[in-house]
Amino acid sequence: MRLQEIGGLIRKARTAHGLTQAGLAESAGLSRTTLNQLENGLFPDLGVKKMQNVLDRLGLDLSVVPSPKSRGPDYVRMACVTANVPYRHALTEDELVHALLSGKVPRNRGPHLRRLFEEAPRALLDGLALQVGGWARPGKVASNLARLSQALNISQ
Repeated sequence: MRLQEIGGLIRKARTAHGLTQAGLAESAGLSRTTLNQLENGLFPDLGVKKMQNVLDRLGLDLSVVPSPKSRGPDYVRMACVTANVPYRHALTEDELVHALLSGKVPRNRGPHLRRLFEEAPRALLDGLALQVGGWARPGKVASNLARLSQALNISQ
């Protein structure tokens, strides 16, 4: 499980409990901005204790278990391999996910994203959007892909 998936689960649990971001953040000892970033998968390093405070308020628990053997394709990893082929400094999986969730091109990674968008098979890009889109609000990744394409002067 990626950290971005946790944010989506927290948002679902918060709304199911009828809580606002401000209310949950205050009871967990966080700022509303930090909770918003957590829910959107854009948070900076958040300590386990603070994460546990949020989860406790929602009746959730964080468990570490072995991952299942057959998860299906990891489109984030495959996209990074495609984007990094001719470059010395690699686009990391975290940078790619952050770009897709924020709609902003990471510093010095424009060429990597341009290569990915222009040369990756459509099935890879669709799988990437579906995988990362599962961690965000519906439509967010699609609109951010359009924003990234525009920033990189790529026609879709």
